Order: sequence, then structure tokens, then C-alpha cells
Amino acid sequence: MPVTIRIPTPLRKLTLDQPTVEVQPGTISSAFVQLESRFPGIQERLLDANGQVRGFVLVYVNDEDIRFLQNKETPVKEGDEVTIQPAIAGG
Repeated sequence: MPVTIRIPTPLRKLTLDQPTVEVQPGTISSAFVQLESRFPGIQERLLDANGQVRGFVLVYVNDEDIRFLQNKETPVKEGDEVTIQPAIAGG
């Protein structure tokens, strides 16, 4: 059973309108590499020039924010669900 990544609407044009993409278990970092290999250009929307998750992109593994786990080295195992969510500023 693969890991499911939920793609936010603004990035779906890069995934051919797929709302979810399946990748192999590993880490968030390896999941992003797999996404990039299948959908060139998506990683630059998720990571900054230093390879860190952009400040306005939130990433969750099974509803847990990776910023409070191991960031990009957070493990993802079979059956996990990764949600990528653009941060929304209020005012």
C-alpha cells in the first residue's frame, strides 16, 4: 500500500488535475523527489532555494504538522496520508 499525497487545488495543474498522487514509503523528502520526477516543476513550488519547505506551504502526515515532527525527514509509511496545504493569511 503506497503513501497518498493530497494535492491542493492551486497545484493540481502540475499533477494533470489529480487530487491525490501515490508515492512509495520513505520520508517527506523522498516523497517530494518522487513527485518532482513525475511532475517536473512541483518541487520548486513546495521548497525554497535552500531546499526547505516554503513558509507558506503546510505539510501534514496523518493530520500532524511536519514542523512539529522531523520536517522533511519525517517518515511516511504504507497507508499514510500526506496533505499539502497552502497557508491562508487572515486579516
